[in-house]
Amino acid sequence: MNAMGVRMTVDQVLALAPDEASRSAGSKLGTAGPWSGTGSGEGAVWGLCRGSGSAPYRTVVDTTGPAYLCDCPSRRSPCKHALGLLVLQATDGTAVEDATVPEWAAPWLAARRGRAESAPLETRAGAAPEGPADPEAARRRAERRAARITSGAQELEQRLADLLRGGLATAEQSGYGLWEETAARMVDAQAPGLAGRVRELASIPGSGPGWPVRLLEECALTHLLDRAWLAADRLPAPFATTVRTRVGLTAPADGAPVRDHWLVLAQYDAADARLTTRRIWLHGTTSGRTALLLSFGAAGRAPRLALPVGAVFDGEVMPYAGSGRLRAEPGEPFVPVAAPAAAPPGGPVGAALDAYGRALGEDPWLDSWPVTLSEVVPARAEYGWQLADADGREALPLTPTAQSRPGLWRLVALSGGAPLTVFGECGHRGFTPLAAWSPEAPGETVPLI
Repeated sequence: MNAMGVRMTVDQVLALAPDEASRSAGSKLGTAGPWSGTGSGEGAVWGLCRGSGSAPYRTVVDTTGPAYLCDCPSRRSPCKHALGLLVLQATDGTAVEDATVPEWAAPWLAARRGRAESAPLETRAGAAPEGPADPEAARRRAERRAARITSGAQELEQRLADLLRGGLATAEQSGYGLWEETAARMVDAQAPGLAGRVRELASIPGSGPGWPVRLLEECALTHLLDRAWLAADRLPAPFATTVRTRVGLTAPADGAPVRDHWLVLAQYDAADARLTTRRIWLHGTTSGRTALLLSFGAAGRAPRLALPVGAVFDGEVMPYAGSGRLRAEPGEPFVPVAAPAAAPPGGPVGAALDAYGRALGEDPWLDSWPVTLSEVVPARAEYGWQLADADGREALPLTPTAQSRPGLWRLVALSGGAPLTVFGECGHRGFTPLAAWSPEAPGETVPLI
């Protein structure tokens, strides 16, 4: 598929789709019928796709990015034509053969390669510029923001105290408006992390049976974050960095770069009214490190960064500071490589719970922690589906969200009652499976989301 001869599978291609509609439309265009002038070479694939107009759409994919160019009117990236072209190559090796880059595609590809080669090394590596132009002014801005956040945290503490003094039942009576007003005050205080937690509190009273327990738990975690911020200067440095991040202060990815062959374990999006967040989990096949790449898009827009699940890339990541150090930024452009894609080393359910417990000790506000389970079997229980050790010693319930997705049935079918390896996120609501490997095909990553 590129200069290095790596070809994506259909599942890997469709994992790049920004939404279900694009995935479906791209699948339908993955046949030779609407295509002409197809070819590949120099790390790119291109073709002309017949549409409703008199002229075909010109589509080209730079597979070293990946990046996409199509003159169709769609605002999605990749569009259905780019997806269809990649599906065509994945399913029909003779339909997209080696060729010379056409004149209409060459300028765009040359411009992309030129920008990559001419960019300063620190820019290509994704590093932050070397310090602000005026360090003293930056220090004063940081102090003013810290003072505003402190004021906001103190106000939120008073709001929590009033709630507990009046009783949790008052939260249901007061409705969403009072919480939204408090959240707006946290935004004014430049503490978006606290604002997000307040909005979460607002949603709990209407969340169904047992909401008072959940509300009390979230109030306790919010109170803990407030108190940690107010005492941040007395905390160990890694934990203080975690607290600042949870409150909403950004920090640069300043860890030492880690070069490796990275297996893409999972990719999925979460959206709200303001933002679309894409989470990409990577496993370093040599270092054994797990890394999380986050990218963002405006509401309704897919984030730009997309990596096909199951593919292996050579490249660097720069970790962020703080407890856990899972989140990272991609460094120099990832290059696809033809390398084995075996599952990460895993363990039994008990080991996964131990790992999650240790992670909570470093970051009490964690929603989940990445773990790999080996030799587990999906099984039905009284409360729903679970993943159980093959010897029946321990089991992890699947989260309600995971039990409502089609990926559950893909997991059950892949197992067929036999043990397999599963990667996913372990949290207080249960386990969310994201990828799986069967003993019959240990090098084939099966996405579950």
